[in-house]
Amino acid sequence: MKYFWKLNLVSAIFGLLLFLCAELMVNVYRISRVWEWELGTVVSSVDRINIGVAAIVPILGAFIVWKWLDGRVACYWSLLLWIPYFVLFVSLFAQLFPMTYQGDHPAPVTGLIIIAMTIAYPFYLALPVSLGFWLNRRQKQGRPAFPIE
Repeated sequence: MKYFWKLNLVSAIFGLLLFLCAELMVNVYRISRVWEWELGTVVSSVDRINIGVAAIVPILGAFIVWKWLDGRVACYWSLLLWIPYFVLFVSLFAQLFPMTYQGDHPAPVTGLIIIAMTIAYPFYLALPVSLGFWLNRRQKQGRPAFPIE
């Protein structure tokens, strides 16, 4: 039962990371209006944050899978279990912070970009999950996790 909770926590973290990237992209106009920043500044900041998250996900994902998920094959379920958490986070955010100002609605192409991100995300997560699984298996066999000599 403990493994079940760990697997769900890892999946929630994966869902949260994609949620952060998607919501930042959707709310560019709202951030610009509320904080009174120029739109170009907000867009470049959101781009930098998304690139930073994209760089952190493989490292964080591999480390979490390696340390928490015990090298079981069931860790690959996290490649699908992030979806309900992502939907939960998006719906919760939409309920808590509805768009009341018509100027805050994102451009239509933003939805297509988010659809492409959600389709590609399981493939993107497959590398860190596989790396974490492999590192844990190596460690359990008594070999060093990182074969650096």
